[in-house]
Formats: sequence, C-alpha cells, structure tokens
Amino acid sequence: MKKCMLSIIFFGCFVILWPVQSVFSWGFFAHKKINEMAVFTLPPPMIGFYKTHINYLITHAVDADRRRYSNQEEGARHFFDTEYYGLHPFDSVPRRWDQAAAKYTADTLKAHGIVAWHIGRMVKKLTQAFIGLNLDLILHYSADLGHYVADAHVPLHTTRNYNGQFTGQLGIHAFWESRIPELKAESYDYLTGRAVYINNPLGAAWDAVKASFNAKDTVLGFEAELNSRFPSDLKYAFEVREKKMVRVYSEAYTTAYSELMGNLVERRMVESVRLLGCLWYTAWVDAGQPDLALLSNCEISDSLLKMHEQEFKQGEKHTERSIPGHSD
Repeated sequence: MKKCMLSIIFFGCFVILWPVQSVFSWGFFAHKKINEMAVFTLPPPMIGFYKTHINYLITHAVDADRRRYSNQEEGARHFFDTEYYGLHPFDSVPRRWDQAAAKYTADTLKAHGIVAWHIGRMVKKLTQAFIGLNLDLILHYSADLGHYVADAHVPLHTTRNYNGQFTGQLGIHAFWESRIPELKAESYDYLTGRAVYINNPLGAAWDAVKASFNAKDTVLGFEAELNSRFPSDLKYAFEVREKKMVRVYSEAYTTAYSELMGNLVERRMVESVRLLGCLWYTAWVDAGQPDLALLSNCEISDSLLKMHEQEFKQGEKHTERSIPGHSD
C-alpha cells in the first residue's frame, strides 16, 4: 500500500506555524463521541471513507487540546469571551476577521478568543485538503474541525466566568462538559438527519457561538439554584480513577442538574454533531466533490503519526503547566 501526499517537511512547518495553548474543553469522552457520530450524517460518496477512518477521527478528537502545550496561540481557538465586547457583543464584533481586526486589532481578538473565526479557517483548509486528495490533511483537519465545532457549542466557552470562579461555582466547567456526558451521553439521541451544504460556514460558526452565549446564564443559574436546595451530603460521591479515589459530582446531583436545564448538554452535543457533519460535507462540495475512493489504497503517513506522537508526549510532560486562556 502506498503512502499518500504529505512530506515530513510540510508537517515540520505545520507544527511551527500552528502553535497551541490551554483551555477547558468538552471532556475527552464527549469530543470523541461528537466526531464519531458526525460520520453517520454523511452522504454515500463520503461515509465509506469516513467510516474507514473513524478510529482516527475518534482517537484524535482531542489533539487540539494536547497541542496547546507546544503552541502559545492554540488556547484562543477554543473560546470567545463576550464580556470584553460589551452588552451586545454579537452586534459589536464584525463576523469577518479582517473587519474585526481592523476594529479591535488581531492581538485583541486573540486575547479574547477566536473560535468562530478559526472554524471558518479550518473549513477552508479542509477544502484544500480535499482538492489535493491529501489523506493525511483530510483526516487531520476533519478531526481538529470536530474539536473546535464542539467547543463552540459549550456555553461556558463564551464567558470569562468559564469555571464559575467569579460566582462561587468553581468546577462547573468540568461538571457540565465532562461529568454529565460521561453519565448520560450513551442514552442521547444523535439522529440529526443527513448533512446539508452550508452556504456560509463562518456565519454558521458564529450562530453556534451565539446560541452558546444565550445558554450560559442557564448553565450557571440553574446550578446555583440546584446547589441551594440539594442535600449537601448527597452532592458528591467518590470513584476510583486511575487507581486513585477521587471526589466527583454524584449521579443524583448530575441527573437533577441535567434535567433542570432541559437536557441542554444533550442538545448542544447533538447540534455539534449536526454542524460538524455539515461542515465536512460543505468542504467536500466546495472542493468539487472529489472521489474519495481514490484514497482507498493509501495509508496515513509516518510523518503525521510522528507528529501526533510528539504532541502526546508534550501533553503528558506538561500536564501541570499553567497556560494562558481558559485554563484549569
């Protein structure tokens, strides 16, 4: 079998040009589930290819978080702090990057999060990968795009109070996007229908961020309400994680919170699945609908696998390091 279309030189450049940083993000389980389920939204010309590589898309759904340890710009790609832009941020901030940068400067935008713009950029990169029938880049950009799309659907990614640190709710971020999916996501209904073409991917990304922003008060307010009336001795439980006993939110508290929000976590996860499938499909259509069967005899290159190995080692090495952005 042949290796396909990606040189070590290219990926060496990629690592240098695409740096990273730390942010809260959907838990590993949720990110992987979103990438997995998005595959099944695709039409026949695409689904065979994506199903063949579904294990890659699942395994590498969290690479963008690991990459933050080798790139000081990565963190900005996962969130958008609305407070900086006033009471009506979605009226104040132009959706086009050039217009927003002219109004606020690029450095200011990066300091307060660029998730929607980065999704738009990733769709363009994926389109170019399809045009070149570049197996490595198609898979790499598809997996990463899934990560950013998922993050755009997290309400706590739209506020400086991303972990409840200003409202006495420290830990709510991992509770909302990790604990709830861990306990509930296998029962969610991921039927979203077939992926459709999106005329304006950047606009769709902004719509996702705005919907997340509109839900952030629900996320914070309902947890505060539940905490005020839930028996304190039943709020937490202890579980063994990696041979260590750790305190977690109890299943009873988690279920009560999820139901109080009207299953908001499920709705945001499912919407992530829907949009991701649509953006994969849109990139393929914009590339001229190339025949992905031509890649059936290709293997992922050694250079891509080596890059992933390096990112993993860097992530393992620096897990205790504090990194700018929405970090824990």
